[in-house]
Amino acid sequence: MCGRFTLTADLDTLQLAFNLATVPPDLPPRYNIAPSQPVAIITNETPTALSFHTWGLLPSWAKDPALANKLINARSETAHEKPSFRSAFKRRRCLIPADGFFEWKREGNEKTPMFIHLKGRSVFALAGLWEVWNSPQGDEVRSCTILTTEANDFMKPIHDRMPVILDPADYEEWLVAGDAPALALHALMRPYDSDQMAAYAVSKLVNRPGNDTPQVIEPIH
Repeated sequence: MCGRFTLTADLDTLQLAFNLATVPPDLPPRYNIAPSQPVAIITNETPTALSFHTWGLLPSWAKDPALANKLINARSETAHEKPSFRSAFKRRRCLIPADGFFEWKREGNEKTPMFIHLKGRSVFALAGLWEVWNSPQGDEVRSCTILTTEANDFMKPIHDRMPVILDPADYEEWLVAGDAPALALHALMRPYDSDQMAAYAVSKLVNRPGNDTPQVIEPIH
């Protein structure tokens, strides 16, 4: 599961990390990115540029745009065969830049939000899928979803699932144009190295999508 994440890295860092030709000049730091909001992604259609897609996949055949609310995540183990994801899995893959994500750790009757990041707080890429949907009025909606996998040893005490964090060496293969063999793609969607991850508890400010300030990721004791 991945229901919130952050992208606070500066533009130079993003451009270097993802070998981008250009970056938008108006990309503010985001401390609480939530479903239904615009997300900066790198698609296999334009692999050297950032574009903005709504978080929550809306398949091209969807009749009701509200379906996107249910498709913010896709299980990597079955995405290649599920009607909502299989076309995008074959042809429309993307990198979703992030530098942290949130998960809620259950402790008795309470759920404590945890901020999870890589040691060194470096930027990384979540594996994603993207789609284009055309409304009856002719409007084009570009959307995306985040792929998840089983939790690694670090994440298991927090949650049994985690987003797929891609190794930088695999970015090019993930963004290959057109159809790609499912077996080769599945090999890239593995739990990330536990030794490279860290986490700490944060306040419940993150529970409200409107809270998008540095205070959201401040540790609590």
